[in-house]
Amino acid sequence: MENDTVITSGEYIIISGTNRRDSHTEKVAFIYQDILKSRNIQPCFFSMENFNPLTRDDNFKRVEAECLIPAKKFIFIIPEYNGSYPGVLKTMIDNSDIRKVWFYKKALLTGVASGRAGNLRGMDHLADTLNYLRMTVHYNKLPISRIDKIMDENGHLNQETMDAIESQIDAFIKF
Repeated sequence: MENDTVITSGEYIIISGTNRRDSHTEKVAFIYQDILKSRNIQPCFFSMENFNPLTRDDNFKRVEAECLIPAKKFIFIIPEYNGSYPGVLKTMIDNSDIRKVWFYKKALLTGVASGRAGNLRGMDHLADTLNYLRMTVHYNKLPISRIDKIMDENGHLNQETMDAIESQIDAFIKF
C-alpha cells in the first residue's frame, strides 16, 4: 500500500467467529491480522474463544465499547456450523447495542470449512443478518475449503489461498 499512515484499531476489527479452542478459524484470523499489519493497519482482534455472549456483563460491555462500537470495518472469519455460522456469533450480535455496533458500517466475510464449499451458505446467512442490520457487505466473500488439507501444522496456508486473501483484503481497504 502506498500510504504509510497507520490506521488505528478503532477503524478495523477482525472477528474470529467461534469459541472453539485451537480452531482453524482463529489461525486464519491471525493471518488476516498479519496482512493488515503489513499494510500499516492495526486492527482490533476479537476472538470469541473465551467470550460469553449470553449476558451483557462488564466484559461484554468492555469489548463492545473498546472494539465493536469504534470499528468502521468488520472482518468476519467464520467456520461452517451445520450449514451456517456459529450460534455464539449470532448471540453476540443479538446481545450487542445494535444501532451503535452495526448500523451503516462495512463487513468482509471469509468462510472456513473442512468441506468443499468453504461455508458459502454460512456466509450468505451472515450477510443477510448484517444487511438487515444496515451493514454493507463487501462483494468478495471468500470461501476457504478443505482447510485441514491446505493449512500446514504451523498454521500456514498454501500460496494460492494466500494470494486470494491478499487480493480480498486489498479490495476491502479501498471499499
